[in-house]
Amino acid sequence: MDAGALRQSLKEARQRLLTDFIAKPPSAADAQRLLRRLAQGVDDHLRRLWREQAMPADCCLVAVGGYGRGELFPHSDVDVLVLLPDEAEAHRPGPLKTQLEAFITACWDSGLEIGSSVRTRDECLSEAAADLTVQTALLESRLLAGPRADYAALQAALTARLQPAAFLRGKTLEMQQRHTKHEDTPYALEPNCKESPGGLRDLQVLIWIARAAGLGATWKELAAGGLLTPLEAQQLHRNEGTLKLIRCLLHVAASRREDRLVFDLQTAVASLLGLKAGAKPGQVRAGEQLMRRYYWAAKAVTQLNEILLLNLRERIDPTPGQATRRIDAHFLDRGGLIEINDDSLYERHPEAILLTFLLYASTRGLKGLSSRTLRALYNARPLMDARWRTDPRNREAFLAILRAPEGQTHAMRLMNRCSVLGRYLWPFRAIVGQMQHDLFHVYTVDQHILMVLRNVRRFFIPEHAHEYPYCSQLAAGFDKPELLYIAALFHDIAKGRGGDHSVLGEEEVRRFARQHRMRREDTQLVVFLVRHHLLLSHTAQKEDLSDPEVVAAFARQVGSTRWLTALYLLTVADIRGTSPKVWNAWKGKLLEDLYRLALRHFESKGGAVPSLDAVIDARKAEARQELALKSALPGTEEPLWRTLQLSYFARHDAAELAWHARMLWRHVGDGHKAGEPVVCARPSPVGEGLQVLVYAKDVPDLFARICGYFDGAAFNIQDAKVHTTRDGYALDTFQVQAQDLEAAQRDLVPLVEQRLALALQQTGPLPEPRRARLSRRVKSFPTTPRVELRPDERAQAWVLSLSASDRAGLLYAVARVLARHGVNLQLARISTLGERVEDSFLVNGPALGRPREQLEIESELLDALALPT
Repeated sequence: MDAGALRQSLKEARQRLLTDFIAKPPSAADAQRLLRRLAQGVDDHLRRLWREQAMPADCCLVAVGGYGRGELFPHSDVDVLVLLPDEAEAHRPGPLKTQLEAFITACWDSGLEIGSSVRTRDECLSEAAADLTVQTALLESRLLAGPRADYAALQAALTARLQPAAFLRGKTLEMQQRHTKHEDTPYALEPNCKESPGGLRDLQVLIWIARAAGLGATWKELAAGGLLTPLEAQQLHRNEGTLKLIRCLLHVAASRREDRLVFDLQTAVASLLGLKAGAKPGQVRAGEQLMRRYYWAAKAVTQLNEILLLNLRERIDPTPGQATRRIDAHFLDRGGLIEINDDSLYERHPEAILLTFLLYASTRGLKGLSSRTLRALYNARPLMDARWRTDPRNREAFLAILRAPEGQTHAMRLMNRCSVLGRYLWPFRAIVGQMQHDLFHVYTVDQHILMVLRNVRRFFIPEHAHEYPYCSQLAAGFDKPELLYIAALFHDIAKGRGGDHSVLGEEEVRRFARQHRMRREDTQLVVFLVRHHLLLSHTAQKEDLSDPEVVAAFARQVGSTRWLTALYLLTVADIRGTSPKVWNAWKGKLLEDLYRLALRHFESKGGAVPSLDAVIDARKAEARQELALKSALPGTEEPLWRTLQLSYFARHDAAELAWHARMLWRHVGDGHKAGEPVVCARPSPVGEGLQVLVYAKDVPDLFARICGYFDGAAFNIQDAKVHTTRDGYALDTFQVQAQDLEAAQRDLVPLVEQRLALALQQTGPLPEPRRARLSRRVKSFPTTPRVELRPDERAQAWVLSLSASDRAGLLYAVARVLARHGVNLQLARISTLGERVEDSFLVNGPALGRPREQLEIESELLDALALPT
């Protein structure tokens, strides 16, 4: 058969297998059959080519790597070794080289893209000694063709030279590096089902180590050798089947080798599995069901991996002279690991389950649980029922963990990893492995909650005071940290139920407080924090903090300085625990500004709202002092300040008033060259990005041109304060951040000042927005664009609220629409939540008062916000 016919035959045989596999929703057993049949088909193909090329009788064809296991995923590599006799190169190098090249060429010509190595036995042994990867590949090899005696001799030599203890240490280090690369969590939103913690590679590592030590090559063999219980072997087999099934479907859905459950493929894989979204709004999507199934399998693998790895280490590489001391009647300290003194401890004393974690949190020097303890906890899961949850001793132990001087974060994470936390806090179980498709959170709900708990805890640890000094300062004066820990545990615990998670979470934390007999005032605080955990961030990022009424209304809702401090600490911890992209210095400044304004409100006499005039007079006096410190002449501020309205002084702090006055006093009035814009920039006082001041003749498309420059120069606008002077000039201040975060901000100052000034002198039509690639998350989970236009409370302007998926050029596209209709911008609140924007603007203009034109504006804005097709 010629190469073309062979290629077609191989392709058709493979396609038949894949078509049969997905003809109906497949099971793990179906996936296992597919892997074996794909490997067998390649085996037959390679043997046929080996015969047709008349390869030497003393050479061996060996399957290595994953293919060597007798399993082949649809688009995985086919790795083979051509094993030569040791004397081959010396006696007949020419003909042998020609035959090898012909064989490899025939493989590729017939559609089999193999990865090949050609070595003698001595070369194999030498390479294996130098490279752990080669040693591992040869460990699970199979003979396909050639003399069995030569292959057996290679295997015997490898076994004789292999050092199980060194192999275990090497593979363990490899696994640690791989876990670190994948953020040490099985709960990534786009996990790699092969390489991530809890993935197939973790299971393969266990088998490799056991095989290298001669302890077995299957879960049943390991159970027979006492390294696993029959139940653990069954669980490993079942969860390995789930992971193999998902990886097979990933390859089929992507039509290529793809081991990551990327957003664009999650729905396709779920569909192949026969999963369907709930019919009602708010019900779980098919992709979320798939990921929940994956996360539960990965979590089980992580637990069992830890147990078996500890057992293997004790059997292969025991620590000599490991110190063991008695902690109490139930527990031992075995080399820093907590070990139960009796395998039946938890059966006889279920209350000891939580005491294990209390001991872990409260005892210095303990770094984990022994394999014996982990196994006992795994087998004790059926004991953790409703009766166990309502036992007063367990409730007291759980509170004691939260009140411990240290160790809460580590204890709660370990409890979650051991499937204890979700069995004690029953609502928590529902959010383990639950995805959040809001383009804001990059963690599953349970991991986000534990991240927030960690962040709150760090505020109370002096060693971390340098991270957020103001939060640490406030935390030092807060008397009951455990109340913040409880609020952190419950603030998102009702996510995914279809209703308002804050309201549902309030019910859950109220029930918890009642069951744990918390004091009335403590209950009121944690209930408030869970119910209103979004209040401070919403007010700071979407309301006008220059309005004393906004601050007063917020303060009334909070009620006291203690509750304000608790809410501030929880809010900072919450935003920091959503995504590395979400938190920035500007957002931190907004939150701190609102906290200080509310604190000042509480400290004022009777909580009365200070008059705006008094606030502005104090701000002006502070700005004059700042100018004097900068050696400015008395009265420097007057030329500019005379041209500005009250709103300007209300929206800028004293330092900004002084900076504007110093930069612009020469350019105000007769001293300013008509039509020539002034652009001043400086590294932002908040510590990130630039603050940019623009002073130019006000024209309808000025804001759009400024946004157009920042868009084209790859700057993100984080805040904009827009004012028009009495003599017709725009005075706009922007907080911007370069998309290239590595760029030195100070070096960007002259570049921005020069090029933005040139851009503002351009005339003619506004350029088109820059087009950029959308992220996979935005494409897979787009936010439905929303536009809301309503009069403000005083009916003097309009509030424009926008919500959409973030992308390059979005604000510029909005500004072009407003410019087209002559709508003036007074204030912009730019709020980027991961890859979703929630912006609000204060605008005015005659067009907004005409219903038909208002509808046109809203329609054009929706078009501008829509994702490009």
